[in-house]
Amino acid sequence: MAGSFIEVAARDGGRFNAYMARPAQGSGPGLVLLQEIFGINDYLKQTADRYAEEGYVVLVPDLFWRMQPNVVLGYDGDDMKRALDFHAKFDVDLAVQDIAATLDALRALPEQQGKVGAVGYCLGGKLAMLAAARTDVDCAVSYYGVGLDTYIDEVKNIRCPMVFHFPENDAYCPPPVREQIGAALRTHPDIEQYVYPGCDHAFAAPARPQYDKPAAMMAYSRTLALLRKVLGPIYDLNTLWEQHCYFEFATRDVEAVMPTMVAQPYVNHVPTMTGGVGYDNLKRFYTNHFVNSNPPDTKLIPISRTIGSDRIVDEFIFACTHSCEIDWLLPGVVPTGKYFEVPMLAVVCFRGDKLYNEHIYWDQASVLVQVGLLDPKGLPVAGIESARKLLDEKLPSNQLMGDKWSA
Repeated sequence: MAGSFIEVAARDGGRFNAYMARPAQGSGPGLVLLQEIFGINDYLKQTADRYAEEGYVVLVPDLFWRMQPNVVLGYDGDDMKRALDFHAKFDVDLAVQDIAATLDALRALPEQQGKVGAVGYCLGGKLAMLAAARTDVDCAVSYYGVGLDTYIDEVKNIRCPMVFHFPENDAYCPPPVREQIGAALRTHPDIEQYVYPGCDHAFAAPARPQYDKPAAMMAYSRTLALLRKVLGPIYDLNTLWEQHCYFEFATRDVEAVMPTMVAQPYVNHVPTMTGGVGYDNLKRFYTNHFVNSNPPDTKLIPISRTIGSDRIVDEFIFACTHSCEIDWLLPGVVPTGKYFEVPMLAVVCFRGDKLYNEHIYWDQASVLVQVGLLDPKGLPVAGIESARKLLDEKLPSNQLMGDKWSA
């Protein structure tokens, strides 16, 4: 883990530990990360480190310290029994006081600049809501909070923007409870609720059997959207992406490309499954099969760009003459000398000010038609006209329907 422990002074006396993760730039907005019933285990530390990569100074307070300091538990067998026992003895009101003390400690750190938020999971999800109602935290996020029905009356006291993530099948927060919370939140336009279909409690925890990666990624992006909006930091994703593409296609400089990415990035060209996972594999791919493997006349024609809190969706046309082997696009195909244009969509995710991953999509059938490797006769596929229609919407539609298309 990249972080370390510091001590926090409780408001009623005594001291407890908190795991601290710092951003690479050294300072940033603050974030208090609130534990499940398993203490500050590796999952919590890894999550804190991840938020530090996003630019936050993160503290994870040991909220079991009044019963037993430094509890670290797994998810099975005796550890689960111990976790449930700690939860049964847990004093929620004192824990909220300890969260307030953690906020004090975080704001006193020289690394912390600006506002402070809270994110909590399970037990921490409940505490995040109570922190939003009882403390001066600037925003809060609750993941599958347990026992929220006990504190419905406190919803009206929430004083900051907030996001709730509810799994559809969570027995600890069933539909009637969600409906109660929803009714109580109708007067709070800056509080968002999301329900994740088919998901269960702990869907965001990779080590749990309930883990649902697509839902976890969606929830994470929604969490970041709130944190960025209220706390910052705001990164210029457009400039970061432009710089990355400049090194890829203009200067064709792998040594300049790699520092624009996180330590362990990945790229996936979806139709051909080319790319790489991790620094070494991706650098090898860029060096031998991508950056230096595009034809000299390659050009990218921009169509649209949508910028979110943690990602860019880039719509463009990739155009070139197939004058050399293009391993990432047409692996194993000798040059045909054919010119082609194909619409592409890049979904580019960032972590802080570094590119984390790329998912690139295109219609491979259209490419194969244009380079003469696929006969379109009798098939519902289009050639260069699919790219041309992106540039001119007046070009005819529904041509592949033939006689079945009627005005």
